[in-house]
Amino acid sequence: MQLLILGKGKTGSLVADVARERGHAVRSMDINDNQHASALTAANLNGVDAVIDFTAPEAALENMRAVLTHGSRIVVGTTGWYAHLDEMKFLAQKSGALLYGTNFSMGVQKLFRLTADLAKLEGYSFSIAETHHTSKLDAPSGTAITLREIIQAANPGIEIPITSHRVGDAKGEHVVTASSEVDTLEIRHDAHSRRGFALGAVRGAEWLVKKNGAWDFRKICDQL
Repeated sequence: MQLLILGKGKTGSLVADVARERGHAVRSMDINDNQHASALTAANLNGVDAVIDFTAPEAALENMRAVLTHGSRIVVGTTGWYAHLDEMKFLAQKSGALLYGTNFSMGVQKLFRLTADLAKLEGYSFSIAETHHTSKLDAPSGTAITLREIIQAANPGIEIPITSHRVGDAKGEHVVTASSEVDTLEIRHDAHSRRGFALGAVRGAEWLVKKNGAWDFRKICDQL
């Protein structure tokens, strides 16, 4: 496969490394190479099997619009843009393909499922805490928001506080707590490196080839 990686930060660089390890040809661009998606032309996307985006929320929106307009495929690991999700889904249904997710780690996918089970408990209050690196732009994290949505799906109308911390080069920590008068339960995921996110994104790109439409990574991760 020919992959185009948007973003040369810590995660984007690791995505490129993992893709090469898995035998793919890789090109990478940072913001200086691709101001306002200006490099995502039909000519530059010709021969690209999938684009993988780990940039910033506003840049990701511009990148998605350009890629999907040209009928190409894009995997988006960037979060903070979901207010525009319906628009991006509409574009993907017209042409191209979109795979998005608040977290591409398979361990976090298990966290989502364990949280859905925990949320069924009666008589408990729930809270979420998350910690990321100081350069992460969105707070709370997309993963924490997904965890809150999972709990609220089982408990409509309840408030679930999220506490966000930004510390050093933290790779990503999420803790879901359920408390009652008799006990407290916690489910925790602590990323030791960004490799899990990178590997999931590359595997997602491999899955997306020759498909058209829009998918949430949570819905297809069992197919990888």
